[in-house]
Amino acid sequence: MHKKYLSLFRDGLACGFCAGLLFLTGCQSIPTQQAASPVPVVKPLPIPVASHEFSFDPARDDVVGSVQVITAGKDDTLSDIARRFNLGYEEIVSANPGIDPWLPKAGTRIVIPTQFVLPDAPRQGVVINLAAMRLFYFPKTKPGKPQKVITHPVGIGRVEWKTPEGMTRVASKTENPSWIPTPSIRREHAKNGDPLPAVVPPGPDNPMGTHVLKLDWPNYAIHGTDKPPSIGLRGSHGCLRMYPEDIVGIYRDVPVGTPIRIVNQPRLLGWRSNQLYLQAYPILEDDKRNHANLLKKSLSTVRATPKGKRDARRQAKVNQTLLTEVTRNPRAIAIPITQPEMTLHAYLDRAKLVQNTLPFNATWDGDMSRQLTANDVLEMANKESTRVR
Repeated sequence: MHKKYLSLFRDGLACGFCAGLLFLTGCQSIPTQQAASPVPVVKPLPIPVASHEFSFDPARDDVVGSVQVITAGKDDTLSDIARRFNLGYEEIVSANPGIDPWLPKAGTRIVIPTQFVLPDAPRQGVVINLAAMRLFYFPKTKPGKPQKVITHPVGIGRVEWKTPEGMTRVASKTENPSWIPTPSIRREHAKNGDPLPAVVPPGPDNPMGTHVLKLDWPNYAIHGTDKPPSIGLRGSHGCLRMYPEDIVGIYRDVPVGTPIRIVNQPRLLGWRSNQLYLQAYPILEDDKRNHANLLKKSLSTVRATPKGKRDARRQAKVNQTLLTEVTRNPRAIAIPITQPEMTLHAYLDRAKLVQNTLPFNATWDGDMSRQLTANDVLEMANKESTRVR
């Protein structure tokens, strides 16, 4: 067919087709097809950061780390989350009041208090704050390098077996120890219907775990445990317990002769940037000091130090409303109390939301084989509350 007629033939078919469509649709115009809307891309949450090793400038700052927030999974307990983020039981429970420790429910927002005001003590050797139930190790710093701090939660002595305060040192170190209970510990266990052997050999049921740093104080040590959820509780006979994964690093890094300073500081003040932070922990039940007066003195002291006079810190004014809120409801969270109009709720709303997973470079590998159940820990807590009464 000639190209001219072929073109007309095609045009006619097209017009006839269109006319048929117009007839079938009641002579309405045919809507043009619209482009599909782009599907929004949801960015994955960042991986959490490890919360046990930090660098800082000791001439300027007293605060390390950052507050993080996760959402609980359906099988999570606060005890599980605490170990995941290298926290103790009391720390995570204090930071999340009103949340059931054993049934936090999937999707519940959980505050991870991995920001720490360093204890008011020399930044050398090991410092243990009983109120925080936390150990801080300050390795020796090479000239020109920033100072490091390694921090882990600990379990401490029960009320009737108090961990002493004061200065001591690491006297010796032992791997795969046997436990020789003292006569008083054996008497207590026998009275409770749980007699102990004279010697408990090395193994998974040894209460001292796999590594021990014996102190210069007789019968006191820093050691591992066969009960990981007891970390962050008052459950020992005076020794300082650590997670099995944490004691390995401390055993490796802390040499014999290292000074050990044990303090009890439930109200910690420290500087970071131009802000003064307050971290308040629940006061131990046998600590009868006047902490309101102690905090008032500490506020005056921290403002008068060279750190407190640097840069804009001279002009920083304490937010008294926030100060009162933090001390009345201690939540183990470091809060900048010199930000005007700031509230605890507003500060936590700004915290970084991260994945509910093991942090990058975490000390724990996530193995739950030795993790106790909720009933085990509740039983320990009930025994302790009975003793306190």
